[in-house]
Amino acid sequence: MEPLLKVENLRIELKTRAGVAPVIDNLNFELGRNESISFVGESGCGKSMTALALMGLLPEGIGRIASGKIIFDGEDLTQASESRLRDLRGNEISMIFQEPMTSLNPVYTVGEQIAEVLREHQNLSKPAAHKAAIELLDAVRIPNPQSRVDDYPFQMSGGQRQRVMIAIALACKPKILIADEPTTALDVTVQAQIFDLLRDLREQTGTSIIMITHDMGAVAEMAERMIVMYAGRKAEEGPVQQIIEHARHPYTKGLISCVPHIMADPAFEREELTEITGIVPGLGSFGQDKCLFSERCSMVTDQCLGARPPEVDFPNGQSAACWRAEEV
Repeated sequence: MEPLLKVENLRIELKTRAGVAPVIDNLNFELGRNESISFVGESGCGKSMTALALMGLLPEGIGRIASGKIIFDGEDLTQASESRLRDLRGNEISMIFQEPMTSLNPVYTVGEQIAEVLREHQNLSKPAAHKAAIELLDAVRIPNPQSRVDDYPFQMSGGQRQRVMIAIALACKPKILIADEPTTALDVTVQAQIFDLLRDLREQTGTSIIMITHDMGAVAEMAERMIVMYAGRKAEEGPVQQIIEHARHPYTKGLISCVPHIMADPAFEREELTEITGIVPGLGSFGQDKCLFSERCSMVTDQCLGARPPEVDFPNGQSAACWRAEEV
């Protein structure tokens, strides 16, 4: 079966004061129908920029797709008109943006903001859209939705605002839902509730999910496959459990080692967390013909500094762009 989404050799460039820089460099991945995948990596690695490209929301006049294809359900979105992209956004591809307090409009009720999507894409009347908004609030487990539909965002907690964002994103039953840091700034109990909600909604609607996160725990909870991004490039890809148990890229291994573990035995001596030294390079370094992780890597060799590593495939469906992937 053909994948629902196929990204081929995607290169996204941004204009900077120092010139044009490739913020996404030759990215390839697929998303199956009713599949859940996760993009992982530090801030500045290109995760959210990939999501914006899928939505056709790159910063106007600053960002552009320089080459590659984004094939959604057989259609290349890089060739689609702005009118076509407007039809797709919110209707067939939806996104839960970061920070629901700033993503929601403070001067409109949450019901009006949900209903707007339904009126725009489903051509519902105002009464029908209002009724559907109540049903959506109920679906995302907002208590007493009949009265909360007339609340403003400031009258809701962080977890409730996030549920409203999910309701807006799912209003038109999209084929793909992009969740960009869906549990940022929420406490662990609310995070678990949001994950449960997304899983249940995926089972009910058949929606494929792309989750963007820093949290390896969230990846293990929600995704079937993960794609590890570093400096605009794909560092590693494969089944979540396989990567967690046997990462093939030093960067992935470092991300996993940074996660603290709660030991059952209080007498057990805990090991110190492993730190990834340094920071993600600036945009000016993106696109160089070498391994961009080499300056932070404990396994670096002269080969890493002289050429970009190829993507090495393994029999278990895992792949890693590292000269020493066999040794990691």
